[in-house]
Amino acid sequence: MTTALARLEGLEVFYGASQALFGVDLEIGPGQAVALLGRNGMGKTTTIRTLCRMQPLYRGKVWFDGRDITALPSFRAARLGIGLVPEGRRCFASLTVTENLIAAARPGPWTLARVQDFFPRLAERADQTAATLSGGEQQMLAIGRALMTNPRLLVLDEATEGLAPVIRREIWTAIGELKRAGLSLLVVDKTLSELLPLADSCVILERGQSVWHGTPTDLSPEVEQRYLGL
Repeated sequence: MTTALARLEGLEVFYGASQALFGVDLEIGPGQAVALLGRNGMGKTTTIRTLCRMQPLYRGKVWFDGRDITALPSFRAARLGIGLVPEGRRCFASLTVTENLIAAARPGPWTLARVQDFFPRLAERADQTAATLSGGEQQMLAIGRALMTNPRLLVLDEATEGLAPVIRREIWTAIGELKRAGLSLLVVDKTLSELLPLADSCVILERGQSVWHGTPTDLSPEVEQRYLGL
């Protein structure tokens, strides 16, 4: 049996007096892409923040590469190999594209040249500030910045939200290339038609609980309507 690269066990999380997670379980194997699904407000971003150690836990465990990282701060989790592409991109607006990319760079196969080759537009706009980029270019920059940390697990929170269809396809193509290269992925996105073909397994959250898990082929129309429909 393959050891999980990342494992979340019984996560319970509060924001003040309000409980957001009620026992979330999730596992990501080496080289595996996991789709984290659920309607808005069901706990997906909180789960991601907890995995990346940006959100304190009330109860539960976070494991990465066989190590209990529950008590680690987020910067140490990042150093272990968890790379985050956050919802809303959050590029450093006043820094250039190159400065954004090298800000959190760590040694490894993903170098500035490789990221620029992967996303040629970032090379074309190397000296522009992030604030002058289109939404799609900012998303490429957010992914490139995470890759520059040389992660073993790349976490993408709404990677294609608000993008034009042609740019969305470009981002999905890039994510697919990362998957084929063997990078482990945890992906949140609403476009199931593009997300599910990429995923090895799916986890659905409902009101802060993991209520369903299985492969994309197991995801029946009934399950989809019950947990993901409007």
